[in-house]
Amino acid sequence: MHQGISGVILASGRGMRMGGEDKGLMPIGGITLYQYVLARLRPQVSSIAIRANRNQACYQATGLPVIGDLTPDFSGPLAGMLAGLEQATSEWVAFVARDVPDFPTTLIEQFWLQKSTSLATYASDGERDHPTLALLHTSLAPKLADYLAQGKCKLMLFLKSIGAQQVIFKGQQSPFHNLNTPEDFQHWQMK
Repeated sequence: MHQGISGVILASGRGMRMGGEDKGLMPIGGITLYQYVLARLRPQVSSIAIRANRNQACYQATGLPVIGDLTPDFSGPLAGMLAGLEQATSEWVAFVARDVPDFPTTLIEQFWLQKSTSLATYASDGERDHPTLALLHTSLAPKLADYLAQGKCKLMLFLKSIGAQQVIFKGQQSPFHNLNTPEDFQHWQMK
């Protein structure tokens, strides 16, 4: 566990591929999806908050802080990251998506070890980038706020613009698979 790193589960979004359902609250084997993510993140960080724009009472049942976006327009993961940075209890904030339940158990450790002098890192499986799994320093909040104020919302473009360090988890495509459809949920439950 890294004492100087807070964690934020990105649990907003409209769930369009799930018929409008909140993916984080979808049960798999009697446990909601975000709880799998929470269990995986908890040993890696010193504190956790959940970023959610809807169903906040359901997420608050965990006793964890629930952070809403600064705007109610579901403006993507960057808006949630900004809210997380602005309400952080530490200098560093690790972000994970609610729909990636198998992310590596060493994710935050590898981000920390490989960040060098960068103020941000993000995950890659060697073939594809996974920018919603990231570590950002809170000093990036003003740059991110400016970026969003310009109407920009592309997460990878923002990470590249700030010189974020890519952290590659070679040969680990499976841990980064996200659950987007009912079929994804069924397949993951059967594993």
